[in-house]
Amino acid sequence: MAFNSADRIAVSTWSLHRMLGTTYPHNLDSREIGPVEETYGEVDESLLDIPSAIANHGINRLELVSFHLPSKDPIYLGELRSALSNAEVTLQTLLIDAGDISDPATSARDTEWIWSWIEIANQLGAERARVIAGKQKPTRDALDLSVKALTTLAERNAGSKVRLTTENWFDLLAEPAHVHYLLDKLDGRIGLNGDFGNWGGPTKYDDLRAIFGRAETCHAKADFVDGKMDEADYGQCLQAAEEAGYKGPYTLVFQADSPDEWAGVETEKEFIEELLK
Repeated sequence: MAFNSADRIAVSTWSLHRMLGTTYPHNLDSREIGPVEETYGEVDESLLDIPSAIANHGINRLELVSFHLPSKDPIYLGELRSALSNAEVTLQTLLIDAGDISDPATSARDTEWIWSWIEIANQLGAERARVIAGKQKPTRDALDLSVKALTTLAERNAGSKVRLTTENWFDLLAEPAHVHYLLDKLDGRIGLNGDFGNWGGPTKYDDLRAIFGRAETCHAKADFVDGKMDEADYGQCLQAAEEAGYKGPYTLVFQADSPDEWAGVETEKEFIEELLK
């Protein structure tokens, strides 16, 4: 079957963070949106402009990082949902980018904070909400605490159209065995987003191959050196995912130190389309 870009290419707002300019840092003791910070300079586009901007670049699936959302006000959320609809862009995932549910000191607080963002994902009509499984070392206690918190979130979200996922990220899920342990314990209640850029070392491609059969989405993050993409690494990551049977969308993540974010996004997009056509 030919590669279908409409179904299998997405982009993250993180790839466009210089264009957006501002972020709204999270305060885990509050459910309110934090004060705006001009993290990356002047604003070229507002978040409400992003759906039409990516559609103009031939992409109709978006992942939204939570710290890019300027307001939880229902009127604003309605405006964003309308912008997505008008541009015929699907909100693939709300990336909930904070919290540590694997730490006994913060698990209860952060579970509630994450739940407040899952509610936002539901209001926005997102397909998924990605939750960080935890940041602690992968002891059995830390893994089981994460399982407990994720089970609680999944049960509270029961009946929703928003699918909850987690990611191979931070110390807790730094190797395939721990990813499998967590997902097995959750018994399908939580899905997996696989990220190319979170793992490294000599076993990187084998490790990615070991988990991508269970992945539903993918952060297709390439390395750029002196402005040029590491095609060898990116190609092997893609091949590992495909060989594992991955059939989901590839979310373009460009984070190199370059002001021309769209050029980087297009480089990744064209490489994937050519390799998998």
